[in-house]
Amino acid sequence: MAVIPYDPSRPTQTHGEVTRDVIATITSKPTKGYYILLGTMAFLTALLLGSVTMLMKDGLGLAGYAPPIMWSVYITTFVFWVGIGHAGTLISAILFLFRSPWRTAVYRATEAMTVFAVMTAALFPIIHIGRQWIFYWLLPYPNARYLWPNFKSPLLWDVFAISTYLTVSSTFLMVGLVPDIAAVRDHVSGWRKKLYGMLSLGWTGADSQWRHYSRAYLYLAALATPLVLSVHSVVSWDFAVSIVPGWHGTIFAPYFVAGAIYSGIGMVLTLMIPLRKVLKVEHMITDYHFDNLSKLTLFTGSILFYAYAMEYFVAWYSGSTFEQTTFWLRAFGPAWWAGWSMIICNAFVSQLLWFKKIRTNLTSLFVISIFINLGMWFERYVIVTSSLANDYVPYAWGQINPTWADWTILLGSFGWFGLWFTLFYKNFPIVAIQEIKEMIPMPRRKSSHGGAH
Repeated sequence: MAVIPYDPSRPTQTHGEVTRDVIATITSKPTKGYYILLGTMAFLTALLLGSVTMLMKDGLGLAGYAPPIMWSVYITTFVFWVGIGHAGTLISAILFLFRSPWRTAVYRATEAMTVFAVMTAALFPIIHIGRQWIFYWLLPYPNARYLWPNFKSPLLWDVFAISTYLTVSSTFLMVGLVPDIAAVRDHVSGWRKKLYGMLSLGWTGADSQWRHYSRAYLYLAALATPLVLSVHSVVSWDFAVSIVPGWHGTIFAPYFVAGAIYSGIGMVLTLMIPLRKVLKVEHMITDYHFDNLSKLTLFTGSILFYAYAMEYFVAWYSGSTFEQTTFWLRAFGPAWWAGWSMIICNAFVSQLLWFKKIRTNLTSLFVISIFINLGMWFERYVIVTSSLANDYVPYAWGQINPTWADWTILLGSFGWFGLWFTLFYKNFPIVAIQEIKEMIPMPRRKSSHGGAH
C-alpha cells in the first residue's frame, strides 16, 4: 500500500492519515528548538526551586511580606493558575456534554493544560504558609496529637478545592488518553512499546471496551462539569467572606468563574497557535477551531466587562466611603498602572474579537492572548493588593514592595508549567486520534450505475 505524502494544506481525509499524522508528532526526532525550549523550562523550574529553598531558609520576609499586605504575589499567582485550568474543563467536559463538534481537535491540549496548571497552583498555598515543611498539617489526617486543621481558614478551603480538581481532571485526562495510547503502542517498538502497553491498560478496541469507555467518559464529564463553578467559587470566597473593602461582594463567585474561563482560553490560544505549526497539525487544528475559541473568549470577556462596571457602580451606589475610596484608588491611586492594565487588557482588547478577520488572523489572536494573560494576572494582583493596602484605618495604609523572591517564583511557576506541558506534547498525542476520526465522514461508495450511495 502506497504511503500518502504529508501535505499540511490538505485536510485529513482518512482514518489512516489521522493516526499517521498524530503519531508522527511523538515518533519524529526532537528538533534543536525543542531541546532549547525544554532547557529553558528546566532552568526556570530550577530558579523556582532555588527561590523556594531560600524562602524556607530565611522566611517570608524575604518575599517582601509586611503589614498591611500579607497576601501578595503568591496568592495572586495561585488564583491566576487555578483560573487557567478552567478552560480545559469547560472545553473537554461541558462542550462534550453539548456534543459541540469543534472541541475535538483542541480538548486534549486543554485537558493537559488543566492538570499542569492545577499542579502549579497547588505550590502556592504551600509556599504562602511560611513553614512549608509541615504543609501536611493542612490535611485532616488521623493523628494522635490532636492537630486538627482550622476549617475557617481560606487556605484549607483551597486544599480541598485543589485536591478535588486535580484528582478529577487527572482521571479525566488519563481515561481519554487510553484509546490513543493504544494506537501509539501499535506503531512503536522497544521500550516505548512496553511503556505505552502498560499505560493503555490492555485496550484492544473491542466493542465491549468501547461501550464501557463511552459510559465512563460521559460520567466523568458530568462529574467534572460542576467543578468549573464550584472550585473557583471557593477561591472567590477566600476574599468575599471577609469584610475588607473591595472584597466583600456577592458578585465575586460568578465574576471569578467567568474570569477563570476567560484566562484559561487565553492560555489555550497562547499554547495552541505556535504548537499547531511546530507539530505540523494545521490540517487538524484549523481556523474553524480558533474562530470558535475566539467567540468563547469574546463572550467571557464581555461578562468581565460587565462585572468591572458593576464593581464600580456598586461601590458608588453603596454610599460606603471605604468601598468608594478603595475603587477610586484602584483607578487613580499609586497602583493605577495595574488597575488600568487590568481594564484595558481584559475589557477592551477582547472586544476586537467582534471582527472575523481578527478571529481568524492567528498573529493578531496570539498577541491578544498574551494581553489576556497579562490582564488576568493584573486583575488578581489588583484585587488582592489594593484592598489590603487601603483598609479601614488610614494610618495603617501601605503599598506592596515585591522583592526578587516574588518575581523569580512567579517566573519559575511558568517554567514548572511549561516543563510538564513540553514533556507531555512530545510523548503523548496532543490531538485526540479517536475523536478526530469520528468527525470524518464515511466514504461514499459508487454504485454500478455510476452514482454514489
